[in-house]
Amino acid sequence: MKQFFKFVFATVVGIILCSVIFLVVIVGIIMAAASGDKHVEVDSDSYLHIAITREIPERTPYNPLSGLDFLGIDEDKNLGLNDILANIKRAKTDPNIKGIFLDESYMLSGQATTEEIRNALINFKSSGKFIIAYSEVYTQGFYYLASVADKVYINPKGIFEFSGFNSEITFFKGALDKLGIEAQVIKVGTYKSAVEPYVLTKMSDANREQVNSYLGSLYNYFLTNISKSRKISKDSLYYIANNLKIQLPEDALKYKLVDGLKYKDEVLDELRERTGIGSKSDLHKVEMGDYAAGNNTTSKDDDDSKKTIKNQIAIVYASGEINGGDGDDNTIGSAKVSAALRKVRLDDNVKAVVFRVNSPGGSSLASDVIWREVMLTKKVKPIIVSMGDLAASGGYYISCAADSIIAEPNTLTGSIGIFAIIPNLQKLFNDKLGITFDGVKTGKYSDLGDISKPLSPEEKAILQNNVNHGYDDFTKAVAEGRHKTQAYINSIGQGRVWTGEQAVKIGLVDRLGNINDAIWSASKKANIKKFKLVEYPEQKKGVFNKLGTDISAQMKAHFVKSELGDNYRYYEQIKGLTQMMRTPQMRMPYDIVIK
Repeated sequence: MKQFFKFVFATVVGIILCSVIFLVVIVGIIMAAASGDKHVEVDSDSYLHIAITREIPERTPYNPLSGLDFLGIDEDKNLGLNDILANIKRAKTDPNIKGIFLDESYMLSGQATTEEIRNALINFKSSGKFIIAYSEVYTQGFYYLASVADKVYINPKGIFEFSGFNSEITFFKGALDKLGIEAQVIKVGTYKSAVEPYVLTKMSDANREQVNSYLGSLYNYFLTNISKSRKISKDSLYYIANNLKIQLPEDALKYKLVDGLKYKDEVLDELRERTGIGSKSDLHKVEMGDYAAGNNTTSKDDDDSKKTIKNQIAIVYASGEINGGDGDDNTIGSAKVSAALRKVRLDDNVKAVVFRVNSPGGSSLASDVIWREVMLTKKVKPIIVSMGDLAASGGYYISCAADSIIAEPNTLTGSIGIFAIIPNLQKLFNDKLGITFDGVKTGKYSDLGDISKPLSPEEKAILQNNVNHGYDDFTKAVAEGRHKTQAYINSIGQGRVWTGEQAVKIGLVDRLGNINDAIWSASKKANIKKFKLVEYPEQKKGVFNKLGTDISAQMKAHFVKSELGDNYRYYEQIKGLTQMMRTPQMRMPYDIVIK
């Protein structure tokens, strides 16, 4: 009996201790969430350290665990493009920041995102402060960013990639055939090639034509800007890449693409010299995530006056594929984004709207729900679209009603087309699995879309009519928004993808520029000089709700990515196929990967 009470007592004490520890952690989380915007002190003679090793979202996700480094939870802060740009802008005038160190980065995001950061760095250099870049491995994406630096260094044994662009498509038809699965495609658009991976084993001639066109445009822009930064002719750069002249770090130095071969310790010594501290002193490094804690979401003309508070410009973010519902940090939920647009439209303090779109498209119905709110907003206040890496298909549809569209030269846009995929799994069920189906129905088309059988000619005709109707609505909406004839939009539509640079020439985009250009364009149209920036949809949720959903989602994503590595994109494509089935889609042609 005595032993029993010992165990009971020990158990009770253990529960109490665990409860106390849990309470301390929760209090810490609440306090960290409450003080997430605390000011960060920057030592004199500091430099801003930029190391981008993760894909960059449009804006920094709200994280209730921010500031809990002492628990080892918040070691890897995933900054959004908004905070990265704000950091660089703030560092330009911060007397304690002497320069920027671009360190070992992979640039996993699209080219327009890299372009925004690159332009911000060019603007930073106008202050006279230094930028140094270093890496053991230079991908073409990171080199494009690093090429603006005063000095570009590579490890003496490092790797330098400079071979031109390559766009690869993964085709699944052979695998589907082996499984007994037929992808039944209904589409409009000669170039609407999103369905090709599931019905072909290689690129169609039309798709090859459009990929050659936009890839050539992107590559030309890439070489032109490196040529300006490194003062090397574009023809020379093309020759170097085309003949793979750079195979060793010494080759990169020989052809003047880098300024020196250095080990990391030698680069750190140069940073000590440039920041003016002693040769044996510790460097005053400021990490991007820590520096972002001092940012806010107001413009440079912002003050606390009532006039400024009443003059707001709202940035409404739409990032990811378009679906119904609320979506999340990585997808566009039509309910959530349309509600945000409705809120800023009805808010008298909001004088103009910047609609930031970075999307390959998605559900045609969800896209139309958002398009409606853009059109209604345009009737009462200026709305300017700022395009990110992608604003294609449904991403273009939700943009076309705006007053003005601004894109980066290397944005991918257009893809005006629509399709649907209905899987036929009859052979898989019958021949592979031995499963059969039987039943009754009260109408000829009661089982329309049943995946256990092929579509009849009449059913295909019905679905094709629906898709044709959707394409007609799409081209009509673009024609009205862009002040063109529907026939003209059809001629440049057909699912064809264009770069931002090409889109300006054909009238799908008004001008080239970044998100800051869109903000100032919105302020000009609203005739306001002092204003406050506000961001929508609002991110903050209850701490406990956000804590649970974030940890669950992050753990799941981290596990899948860590197991699949570079093959994760194939998993994403297969998962995307299941989402495309049965409902009409305004979607980019597959996941475009440019290497």
